[in-house]
Amino acid sequence: MAIINRIAAYTDDMKGWRRHIHMNPELGLECHETAAFVVERLREFGVTDIHTGIATSGVVAIIEGNGDGPTIGLRADMDALPMDETSGVEWSSTVPGKMHACGHDGHTTMLLGAAKYLAETRNFKGRVALIFQPAEEGEGGGRIMVEEGMMDRFDIEQVYGIHNMPGQTEGQLSVRSGPIMAAVDSFYINIQGVGGHGAMPHDSVDPLVAATSIVQALQTIVSRNHNTMERLVVSVTQIHAGSAENIIADKAFVSGTVRTFNPQVQDMVRARMQTIVDGQAAAFGVTATLDYEVGYPATINDADKTDFAIKVARDVVGDAQVDDDVTPMMAAEDFSYMLESRPGSYLFLGQGEGAMVHHPDYDFNDAVAPIGASFLARLVEMAQPAKQ
Repeated sequence: MAIINRIAAYTDDMKGWRRHIHMNPELGLECHETAAFVVERLREFGVTDIHTGIATSGVVAIIEGNGDGPTIGLRADMDALPMDETSGVEWSSTVPGKMHACGHDGHTTMLLGAAKYLAETRNFKGRVALIFQPAEEGEGGGRIMVEEGMMDRFDIEQVYGIHNMPGQTEGQLSVRSGPIMAAVDSFYINIQGVGGHGAMPHDSVDPLVAATSIVQALQTIVSRNHNTMERLVVSVTQIHAGSAENIIADKAFVSGTVRTFNPQVQDMVRARMQTIVDGQAAAFGVTATLDYEVGYPATINDADKTDFAIKVARDVVGDAQVDDDVTPMMAAEDFSYMLESRPGSYLFLGQGEGAMVHHPDYDFNDAVAPIGASFLARLVEMAQPAKQ
């Protein structure tokens, strides 16, 4: 089997839906207009069991199949990013400072395409829960939906999601069992010294010297404290201090990100970072505080559900277009919270050449939407085949 013919017939509709969402991006938990658009489409498809306001603007819709059975969850994210678009496409963002630079417009469209097909055919038993989630980009809408009891409320037994991937062969589905995306933490270091005249440094306690030393020392966590056989990223991404060339600042700020897969490695990084900050502060006579924020956990695919997802992927795109052992990414994803709550799998869908996600020139490739929708629909049909 390849792309489902009935879904292929929706191609123009899906393109229209996706470009409408792209032109009207919303941020964080406040995806109300996008949610309203989703609900309007679902009602057109004949879906009536629709629940709104989950995690502020999230939507869960239930489609009943043909016969009793369990509930399978399919998730798409709806939020955009706080950045200006430079792609130049006719359907560019109409909202300054907001754009769909990560393809969540495409993810929502793929789930809508699967929903339209499943509502028409109902060639499955049990139920499918369509999860349209806000706030993947930083606020953890997936976590909030889980904490609000979504999995128990809708009796979801397994859950799946897809993310588009620029630079990967168009239409290729890739996945792996176990960790596929990293945990993400953030750190913030505030350094307090004594400011003064740049010509008289002996009358000051320079926080910039301490800041630069802290940044250099943080690099040794990966190079000297960590087993090189495990993945770890510690990146300093901000240093702020000073206001003029002849003024020694009284304070400095350093921040960055930590990416891990192993909780023990995460604990080691946190402990070493505290030791480094305390030690360097003492060495340079400043005071320094570390605020270490634990973020999204690692996205870990269930082995059995991933084997099943690979089977479905091969059914839809063929063996040659399936990578069943993709290299894990150090980026993070709040679908991880759903996978902590229920077994399932998260896959990547190649969209060919083009700007990477989070780039102002990025645009989702509409040609792959029917592939993603077909995969989601076949997941349901193959996981819960209708009684014959």
